[in-house]
Amino acid sequence: MALTVKDLEVLQQHCPDYRMELVNGEIIVMSPSGYESDEVAAEMIRQLGNWVRPRKLGRVTASSAGFTLPNSDTRAPDASFVQAERLRRSPQKFAEITPDLTVEVKSPSDSVSGLRKKIDDFLNLGTRVGLLINPEKEWVEIRRSNQEAIVLHNGDIITIPELLPGWEVKVEDLWSPKFD
Repeated sequence: MALTVKDLEVLQQHCPDYRMELVNGEIIVMSPSGYESDEVAAEMIRQLGNWVRPRKLGRVTASSAGFTLPNSDTRAPDASFVQAERLRRSPQKFAEITPDLTVEVKSPSDSVSGLRKKIDDFLNLGTRVGLLINPEKEWVEIRRSNQEAIVLHNGDIITIPELLPGWEVKVEDLWSPKFD
């Protein structure tokens, strides 16, 4: 028996301390990401939010904001952006929309191939750009539908002109600071 978004909502009411996704009718309980990967995700959210909010370009959310997708899955990327004209008001529950940008940050328990598949699933459903960030190897992969992925390293600059004109972030600015 395949589970539904309603089942996910009920389960999350009973287990509010767990992050969960609904994929192909099955509930997936997400493990904590790890300190470094969460710090990198928080920095990406800060970088996005500092650009998006003053310009009223749209909404930036973290990993607790879920999206009910056209295929009935409910997924929660580590960070996401939805353009203002596509989501005028924040829903109280899951957004029934595909984000324009989805960001996944590799944690010690993640596989790169699994995160690529998750991003590609979003892209196949209408997301325009996906970012895969690997803090351990210090690279960022920009993924778009029907295009070769672009891999950036320290010294490179992340840009997404089709969604965030003028926004630029140095790859090395995402990594956890070292206080030696």
